[in-house]
Amino acid sequence: MKSTLLNMTAVLFGITLVASAGVGVVNMITEEPIAAAKEAATKAALTEVLPAFDATTPEVLTIDEMPITVYTATKDGAVSGYAVQSMTKQGFGGVVRLMVGFTPGGEVVNVNVLEQTETPGLGTKMADEGNVLLRSVQGQKLEDKKLVDGKLAVTKDGGDVDALTAATISSRAYVDAINRAWMAYKSVASGEAPTDVASGATATAGAAAGQTSEPAAQEGGQNE
Repeated sequence: MKSTLLNMTAVLFGITLVASAGVGVVNMITEEPIAAAKEAATKAALTEVLPAFDATTPEVLTIDEMPITVYTATKDGAVSGYAVQSMTKQGFGGVVRLMVGFTPGGEVVNVNVLEQTETPGLGTKMADEGNVLLRSVQGQKLEDKKLVDGKLAVTKDGGDVDALTAATISSRAYVDAINRAWMAYKSVASGEAPTDVASGATATAGAAAGQTSEPAAQEGGQNE
């Protein structure tokens, strides 16, 4: 068959149609397993950060134009704790998501890192069991901490949360996400509308994130 613009266009259109259909089929096949995996991960995180519970009720808040989900946990009909799926956009690699558990009285039960793309061996240590960031808040009421403008802050910013070695920006991001979780917990527990989180630590992290990339100092430790 003689090659013409018309039949070449028809062939190209046919190839594109088949490829698009293939992508659609793959998406349909994988969509349900991916959703199931995310649900399982969320349930596992809830178990790790909450006291014993029978059921949870989710509520989505918007803080700093970000969706923050608060799970109110109950046992035998009474509130046993709150788990907050929080986030920040101030990480070395971008978004960091945490699940932070609180007792009804406001003590931090545990913090589970759900998502992070920080520097391996440095910022990634925020996900290690018993890391310095977690030790600075676990088992404590955050209002009893050394606050800066009413918010948690790393020691370098005037607070008392110990930062990861050579990963100040990642540490600030972790604290920023916890501050947002704390605000969401207080809102749901008290019934008051949440307010946006604004702190010196957040502003500092935001300025750093506005650069084209995080300084190499994060790896070399000079930003400490």
